[in-house]
Amino acid sequence: MKPSIKDKVEIAKKYINQGYSVSFVLKIVKLGKSTYYYNLSVEGKEKIKPKGGKPKGYSINKENKIICDGQIKEFIMESINGDAINYGYRKITYHLRKYYNLIINHKKIYRLCKELNILKNQRVIKPKIKRTIAINRIISASNQLWEMDIKYGYIHGEDKFFYLLNLIDIFDRCIVGYYIGLHCEAKDAAALLRQCLIKRNLFEEEAEKPIIRTDNGPQFVSYKFSKCCDEIKVEHERIPVKTPNKNAHVESFHRILEDECLKINEFQTYAEAYETVNEFMEFYNNRRLHSSLKFMSPNEFYNLYFGEKQTNIKMRV
Repeated sequence: MKPSIKDKVEIAKKYINQGYSVSFVLKIVKLGKSTYYYNLSVEGKEKIKPKGGKPKGYSINKENKIICDGQIKEFIMESINGDAINYGYRKITYHLRKYYNLIINHKKIYRLCKELNILKNQRVIKPKIKRTIAINRIISASNQLWEMDIKYGYIHGEDKFFYLLNLIDIFDRCIVGYYIGLHCEAKDAAALLRQCLIKRNLFEEEAEKPIIRTDNGPQFVSYKFSKCCDEIKVEHERIPVKTPNKNAHVESFHRILEDECLKINEFQTYAEAYETVNEFMEFYNNRRLHSSLKFMSPNEFYNLYFGEKQTNIKMRV
C-alpha cells in the first residue's frame, strides 16, 4: 500500500530532525519541497466551515416558538395589505418584529419577499387583483358559502413543516376537500377548488356556485387563483386584515385538527403525517358529532338536509 502524503511528511520530519539534509530526505521519500512546507504550515490547524447553507425554513418569535416560513409569508402579505402597503423589505422587517414578535433579520425578509414577487420595485408590473371584501351574510343551506385556509403541521423526525389546505362548507361543517403537501401554491388552491365543485356536482356552468371566502395569504391573492375563480364563475371574497373571526368556521376546524390530531402525534416522517391526517379527516366528516349540527356528523347532516333551505337553521357570517 503506497504511503499517503501525510505519511511521507511524517517520515521526512523524523529524519530531518535527526540532522539529515532536507533536499536529500525529500528526494528519498519522493516528496516536493512545496508540498512538504505547505503541510508543515497547515499542520494542527482546523478547517473552518464556510458560513451559510440551506435556509432552515423557520424563524423564532419572542416566546421562543417556531414559526415556519409559510406562516411568515402570510404575515408579510397581511402587512402589505394593511399598514405596510408602501413599505420596502427593511421596513417590513421592523413591522414584523414590532407587531408579530418575530426575531428575524432583513436578509431573510428580502428573500421571502423575492419568493413572493412583492419587492417594491416589482409591484408596478404585478397584475392588479380585484379585491372583494367579505360582507355579512345569512346562510340557510349547504353550498352557499365555503371557507378556505391553510394549517401548518410539523414533522419532528425530518425537522420540516407540511401544509394542509382545507375547504369547509360553513353550513354543514363538512371538509369538502383538502390538500396536504410539503409545498402549497396558488395552483394547488385552484386545483382543490375545482375538485370540490366536481365532488358536489357544482362544476357545470349552469350550477349555482358557492361563494369562496379566504384570508389574504399569498396563495389566495395571486393572479393564478383569481383567474381560476373567474373561469369557473365563482365569487371570491377576502376577509379584512387581522379579522380571523370572519373566517371563524375554518379557524374553528383548525383548532379541532390541532387538539385532536396534530398536537397528540409526533410525526417522524411525512408518510406517517399523511396517513394520520387522512384518517382524522375521514373520522371528522363521517363520525365526529357536532352540537351545532344536532349532534350529527357533518356528512350525516349534509345528506339529511341535501338541497334544502332551512328556515329554522340560519347562520349569520
